[in-house]
This record gives sequence, C-alpha cells and structure tokens, in this order.
Amino acid sequence: MKRTIRLLAPLVTVGVVIAGGTAAQAAPAGLQLVQTRQSLLGAHTWYQQTYRGIPVFGGYYATHTDKGVLTVDDGRKAVTGLADDIAGLTAQGARSKVAGRLGKQPGSAQLVIVPGSPATLAWMTLTPTGKGTYRTLVDADSGALLQEKNTVRQADGKGRVFDPNPVVKLQNESLTDNDNADGPQFARAYRTVRLTQLDRGTDKLHGRYAFNISDNQVTNHSRTFLFNRSQDGFEQVMAYYSITGAQEYIHRLGFRDVNNEPQDFSTTGYEDDNSYYDPSVDGITFGTGGVDDAEDNEVIWHEYGHAIQDDQVPGFGESEEAGSIGEGFGDYWAVTMSQATSPNTAVTPWACVMDWDATSYTDDTPHCLRRTDGPKVYPGDLENEVHADGEIWSHALWDVNRALGRTTANRVILESQFFFNPTISMPEAARRTVATALVLYGPYAALKTRAAFHARGIL
Repeated sequence: MKRTIRLLAPLVTVGVVIAGGTAAQAAPAGLQLVQTRQSLLGAHTWYQQTYRGIPVFGGYYATHTDKGVLTVDDGRKAVTGLADDIAGLTAQGARSKVAGRLGKQPGSAQLVIVPGSPATLAWMTLTPTGKGTYRTLVDADSGALLQEKNTVRQADGKGRVFDPNPVVKLQNESLTDNDNADGPQFARAYRTVRLTQLDRGTDKLHGRYAFNISDNQVTNHSRTFLFNRSQDGFEQVMAYYSITGAQEYIHRLGFRDVNNEPQDFSTTGYEDDNSYYDPSVDGITFGTGGVDDAEDNEVIWHEYGHAIQDDQVPGFGESEEAGSIGEGFGDYWAVTMSQATSPNTAVTPWACVMDWDATSYTDDTPHCLRRTDGPKVYPGDLENEVHADGEIWSHALWDVNRALGRTTANRVILESQFFFNPTISMPEAARRTVATALVLYGPYAALKTRAAFHARGIL
C-alpha cells in the first residue's frame, strides 16, 4: 500500500496553453529530459527539474502538443534557503544508515534537493526488498531520515487465471483454493491458448510485451507450456498470456507508445497474499498466499494498469488522490479486459473485481475484492486510503464505459492519462478526461463523460 507524500504547490498554474508553440520553445532552463511519448492526439515530453545540476525531488515539467497547440504542466518546486549543495555525508554513509534500518544494502544513492522552506540537500536511496523497493531520503549533512516509502503499487487480493478465472468460467462461486490443489472441478475451466509475441530462439516465456523473471523459469524447446494450477509453471504462463493480450488490445485501440516494451513479471518467491507493481524496477510481482495471484487474470490486469500509468506519466501517483486514481484505474482495467471474455451475470457481474482471488478472504457472494459500481461519491466518502478511494474513480470510468461503449471509452481513458501529472487531483483528472473525449469524439461523448464524473461528485 502506498503512503501519502504531500508535495508543494507548483510555481505556476498547470495547463497553460500556448498557440503555435513547440516543446523546445516551452522548456525553460534547469530541466533534464526524461522521456517523450506519442499518443493519439500528439506528443508528450517530460522533464526532471534540476537546481545547480541536482534533481529537485518531485519537480517536473511536461509539454503536450496537439495540432500546433502546446499545453504545459509546470510542476517545478520552489527552492529557497538551500544552505549548501555539497554533501557532508558520503553516498556510502547514506547507504549504511539505510541498510542498518532496512537490513539490506541500497542498490543506488543519488543526491537530490528536497523542496521546502528551507530546501534540503539529501541522498535518495533505492533499496530492493522482498516486498518491493523502498525509496529513502536522508539528510545529506546530518544523516537524519527525511522520508521513506515503499514504491510498489499493490492489489489487496490474489487470484489465478484461466480466462478470466475459474469462478467466472464455471459460474461457480463455491470453488476454493484447497491449498493450490488441482482437481476435476477445474477441468472445464482450463483453456489451451496461443502464446503470441514470444522471442525467436528462446525456450522461455520471454517476448515482445512480457518477460518472465520468475525463479525456476519454465522452459520448453517446442514452446509448449502445458501445466495445471498445482504447478508453478501455470502462473508463469498465465501472466505472460494476460500481459501480452493486454498490450495487443492497446495496439488494437490505436496506441503504439503505451508501455510498449517487455514487462518484467515474477510469479514465484513472494508468499504473501498480495501483488504489486514496483516502478523503481518496472516489474510486477505476484504473491502466492491464498489463491495464487497470477491465477486470476484480473489481478494481473490490475497490476499491469499501474505499469501503464507509470509509463505514460513518470512517477505517477505521488499524492493521495493521484494514488487513488491509480488504484481505481487498475480495478477498471481489470474489469474492462474481462468484458472481452466474460459473461455479465448475477453470479459473476462485470463490476466485481477479482472474483476468484477474493474467495480466499471474503464470505459473501459474489466474491469481490472491490466493485466498480459502488455508491461512494467525492469528496464525502474519501477515506485517505488509495484502494478505498479508488472505488470512486473506478465507478466513474465504468460509467463512461457503459455510456460510450468499451472501445470508445478505453481510447478516451488511455489518451487522457497522457495529460495527467504525478500529483493530479480527481477533479482535474476528470476535466482532462472530458476534454479528451471532446477532441476525440465530439460534444456528445464529452457530455456523457462529464455526466459520469458528475454522478460521483467529482465534477
């Protein structure tokens, strides 16, 4: 679960529009290029703010071009009262302090400036652990801990994939994990599928859009990977299949630059009943507690949703509301991917998220980790917990889906996220989604999109 980091307000208002401008003209001094992405409407260039050549923590600058019109997101932070830009503590000294607390040696240490009044020079370390990467800020002079955060983006529940999972396939809410045992009750849920996009010359699950980094990776010279749910290889196959299928769907929507790369994933070695996306290493880890997480496609698609957003907006989800948007989008992405292969029934409604995974920790039926059609509204039902608050955002997206249709809605939703920033609020993200609907599909689509956010109190 991500912890909240409150960042300072930007120096200027975001969303400044400059007619006839270019990204190069718009970018002021003191910026370091991070990435450029192409979307349906234009190009999106992201920069890291620097001060005296040192990165400013949380400071960003982005330009978005659309038909000669330039929009700027200025998230630069004020740097005032910085006593010194020379560290009194060495990088190794900072690593040692972090290692003493976390029990593991950080993999990297970088000088950054933490904005504030006054600003502080700090070492930022990244420490890989069994539960994800911890990002730590240590005062570069005193060695005092300034901030620490586990950077993973998680789901609370786990599952396993058939297509999308055995509960949905068999319309049977009474199925149980039974300590990962296979049995005749699962026979009709299995489906033999084609594994596409595998790298040539490999006997592993390494491909164009998914890359297996699990311990004890399964191999087969003929590329025939046939396992049952009691075998570790089954989860590896399903993670590869589900991630690849999601990226192929994104391409069918017209996008060529939304996490268009081999996504690292691991399905072994993490025994908690949890899964997470770790942006520090751009990897997804699936737990094996309860129902093995990678047995439920909707867990896989939820975590892949985090990878999508992190690719579109570097560092997405730093504020509480942006983190909630991330969890809500992950739930929505799981549900909309299930639309393609699942019936919408009273037993397993589309709006129920992770029906198979949730059998390990819920008693009511249908078994749902969360739903995308709950009654919560903004801001009265905010709990300052990203998974709970994400239900507000996922419901709004689901209403857009039901109003515009799956294909249209998903083009609007994915395209709009290019225009988000790492600390965006729900109302601002909603306004940018409505604006995207207007440009892509006209006034009717914008009206329906706005109505969906209005129903949840966001607009």
